[in-house]
Amino acid sequence: MNIREVAEGPQTQGANEKITYTVTTTNWVSSPASVAMYVDDSDGTDVTSTVCTGSTSVSGNVITLKAISGLSAGQRYRCEVQFTAGSGAPFECYFWIEAEE
Repeated sequence: MNIREVAEGPQTQGANEKITYTVTTTNWVSSPASVAMYVDDSDGTDVTSTVCTGSTSVSGNVITLKAISGLSAGQRYRCEVQFTAGSGAPFECYFWIEAEE
């Protein structure tokens, strides 16, 4: 499995904001499938079920992630996105979210 941090670097999100992020997979694969996402807090605890709502979707080479909200100011979160290209090997990318007031 390849692990790569997205080129855009850390994202900043207010504790009261609700943001739906997208990931473009052109640098890895075309037509991603079997998408899964996970969000861990600063302690490495999986908080996906607490901070994510909705569902992921794919359109061409763009993955639209679940909406992320309810973050705690001062915490750093890691959002991991896993996907495949057809029946090929899985890929994984990640990005950091810095939660602010």
